[in-house]
Amino acid sequence: MKRKIKAALLLGALLGVGLNPPLLAATGKKESEQTAKKGTTGKKSQVAAKPAVKSAAKPATTKKFAAAPAPAPAPAAKPSKSVKAPATRAGKSAQVSSEAVKKPVRRVSMADIDPSRLALYSSSALVIDQSTGQAVLEKHPDTVVPIASISKLMTAMVVLDAKLDLQEVIAIGEDDVDGLKGTRSRLPVGTTMTRETAMLLALMSSENRAAHSLGRHYPGGMPAFVQAMNRKAQALGMVNSRFEEPTGLSSNNVSTAHDLARMVTAAARYPEIRAFSTTAEARVELNGRPTDFHNTNALVRSDNWEIGVSKTGYISEAGRCLVMQARVADKPVVIVLLDSVGKMTRVGDANRIKRWMESASLVSERRPA
Repeated sequence: MKRKIKAALLLGALLGVGLNPPLLAATGKKESEQTAKKGTTGKKSQVAAKPAVKSAAKPATTKKFAAAPAPAPAPAAKPSKSVKAPATRAGKSAQVSSEAVKKPVRRVSMADIDPSRLALYSSSALVIDQSTGQAVLEKHPDTVVPIASISKLMTAMVVLDAKLDLQEVIAIGEDDVDGLKGTRSRLPVGTTMTRETAMLLALMSSENRAAHSLGRHYPGGMPAFVQAMNRKAQALGMVNSRFEEPTGLSSNNVSTAHDLARMVTAAARYPEIRAFSTTAEARVELNGRPTDFHNTNALVRSDNWEIGVSKTGYISEAGRCLVMQARVADKPVVIVLLDSVGKMTRVGDANRIKRWMESASLVSERRPA
C-alpha cells in the first residue's frame, strides 16, 4: 500500500515537473505580451511626445537644423502681401488724385472751345488748323458780312498774278481820293511811288489811295481789275464773296469767315504779301520827304506772335476785322475775326484764342500715351 502511494507521489512529481515549463512559458508569454503592450503604449506616448519636444526644441536647434527656418519667410510673406496691397491702393489713389488734378484743367480748356466761354467779342470767328484743314473754333463762320480793308489781300493777289512790274512808278490821282467815306490819307494827290511801295503801304498801313491806285493802274483799268478780283474769288472757292472795288471802303465788298480763311491761305503763298503785310514799320520817301508808316496790326510787333500774313479792316458797316496766318501752339493756323465791337477787341480776341490753344496743347501733352 505504501509502495502504491509512493509510486503515485513520484508520478505526480514527475508530471508536475513536465507541466511547469509550459505553464511558465505561457505565463512568461502573457507577461511578455503585457510588457510588449506596455512597451508599445510607451512608445506611442513617446512618439506623441516627440513632436512636442521637437517643436519645443526647434528654436534651440543647432546648425543641423539651420535650414528649418527657411519656411519661415512663407508666413512672413503674408504680411508683405498685406503691405503691398495698401501700396497698390495708395498708387491707385495717387493716380486717381493726379487724374482728378488733370480733369479740371481738361474740362476748362475743352469748355473754352465754346466761343461764349472764350468771351469773343467778334460777331464771326473762325480758326483753321492748316495742318489738318479742320476748324478748331467756329462762331457764325458762314454769315455774309462786309469785310472792309481785308479786301486788300485780294487786291495784292490780283496785281501779283498779273505779273506787273513792281518797280514801275505809279501816281496818286484825284480818282484815288475817297469820296465814299471821306477817309484821310497821307498820300497827297500827285504823289509818285513804285507799284511795290504802293502794295507795301496798302497791306501794312491799309492806305486806301495806294490800293485804289493799284487797281486803277491795272491793264484795262478799274472795271477789269474788279472782274479779276471776283474771278480769283471764284477760283479759290469763295462762293459767298463779292468785290466791288479794291480798297474795302464799299460795304458791298462782302464775304464769310470760311471764304476769308481760303483767301488768307492763298495769300500766304505769295512771299511779297507775307513780307509786306507783316512789316512792323517802314520809312518811305514821298516827294523827297521821308515819311514813317506803321502796321495797323499791333500784334506783328509782339514777340509772342509768329505771324505770316496779317490784315486789318474797318468801316462802320463791317466793324473791326482782323485776319492772320500764324503759328500758334506749334501749329500753322488761320484766324478770322469779323465785326468786332471796340477798337482793341479784335486784338483781345486773337490773344484769347492763342492762350486757349496753348493751354489746350499743354493739357494734351500731359495726357498719358
